[in-house]
Amino acid sequence: MINVNKMVIAVKGVILNEGKVLIVKRAIDDEIGGGTWECVGGKIEFGEDLEIALVREIKEEVGLNVTVEKILYATTFKTDPTRQVVILTYLCRSENKHVILSKEHTDYQWATKKQFKSLLPPEIMNDFEKHHVFSSKEWL
Repeated sequence: MINVNKMVIAVKGVILNEGKVLIVKRAIDDEIGGGTWECVGGKIEFGEDLEIALVREIKEEVGLNVTVEKILYATTFKTDPTRQVVILTYLCRSENKHVILSKEHTDYQWATKKQFKSLLPPEIMNDFEKHHVFSSKEWL
């Protein structure tokens, strides 16, 4: 059997509302990152516009309508030797705080900057620091 390398493209939203950002907790049985906190988002479908995919994923995962403002950064990593993930992270805003979680997640929190930094995995925090996300004027 031949190993085939696979690329996955995903979009994530740093969703701001009243000075806080929405984070969600992955279901414990998720094969990648189960039980960890993350920003909302998911894979883009073939042919789909990046920002349209992000709006769709956010609506599916947390039931919110958002406005996508700008891209914050892009990063990539391997989940195994044959699977590479590329993540594009965008700044978004929501006028609504009423979250309806999908089955992919078990909890959510509108987090302060301090809570956000303490709950997200170090790999994600490293990307935020590396790309100066916390020093941007839009952040909290």
